[in-house]
Amino acid sequence: MAAGNTAHKKKTGDNAANNAVSIELLEGSSLKYKKVKPGRGTRKLWIKTTHLQYEIELKKLQIELMKLQKHMQATGMRVLAIFEGRDAAGKGGTIKRITAFLNPRLTKVIALARPSDTEMTQWYFQRYVPHLPAAGELVLFDRSWYNRAMVEPVMNFCTDEQHKRFLKDVSLFEEMLVKDGIKLFKFYFSVSKAEQAKRFAARATDPLKQYKLSPVDTLAQKLWDKYSVKKFQMLNESNRTLSPWTIIRSDNKKKARTNCMKYLLSRLEYEKKLPAAELRPDPSIVVSGIDEIKHMEQNLFSPKTLHG
Repeated sequence: MAAGNTAHKKKTGDNAANNAVSIELLEGSSLKYKKVKPGRGTRKLWIKTTHLQYEIELKKLQIELMKLQKHMQATGMRVLAIFEGRDAAGKGGTIKRITAFLNPRLTKVIALARPSDTEMTQWYFQRYVPHLPAAGELVLFDRSWYNRAMVEPVMNFCTDEQHKRFLKDVSLFEEMLVKDGIKLFKFYFSVSKAEQAKRFAARATDPLKQYKLSPVDTLAQKLWDKYSVKKFQMLNESNRTLSPWTIIRSDNKKKARTNCMKYLLSRLEYEKKLPAAELRPDPSIVVSGIDEIKHMEQNLFSPKTLHG
């Protein structure tokens, strides 16, 4: 396969010129069929070199994750990864790549719906506790208790008092988890306003992505600055030594995915681990919570210069 476009046009029907269909290759196809030789029943496709490189790196990291899971099962290690960020920031896509080849009995993706009437009367963290990892488990929260830090106060789903109480309590809650032995990772996926708008437009026109749209999404652009203020408050109040935030710049989805995986793997010890150099994240993609706070302090009153 040579460098070029990741999609090709297939002609169908009597009027081929008017019935060209754009077909996107499934992820992994480029690497899988790289060595297939031209012959009967084959068709030449043009693939971007960068996409092929991404698939090679992704497969390498997914193999590392399988090594990690084997080690976790043998040692009883517990890992909890929280994925936060604005809508369409790339959280779900990254989770999908992390879990693709892992044992589903030991891997759980938690994406809770809105709280029920009963849950509304409970301690705020109560509905999340049953989903915390047991020995050998990797649990990934696609949004978490941090709903109360950004979405809920911006959308008026909680009171100001509930928001303030959450910001005071969350670090104490996470400290208990870490001291009990859970390996806690908090990822915030940072997407720019322009890129978010582009992804919303794609969702609206792609029937395979329309399920991702919600009434809250339609207000994300309008309430962009309010979300920025709440993000700043959240980072200031919950970026602690025991439970720091890791920011993932996600305008480039592929780089966000692989660098998030690299960071996770680089911070955990397991057998037959790749050399540190191969798991070192790109510092332009992976940013510490404290550096993001400094960036926001310097640019909070210049919204256009802020990252998402």
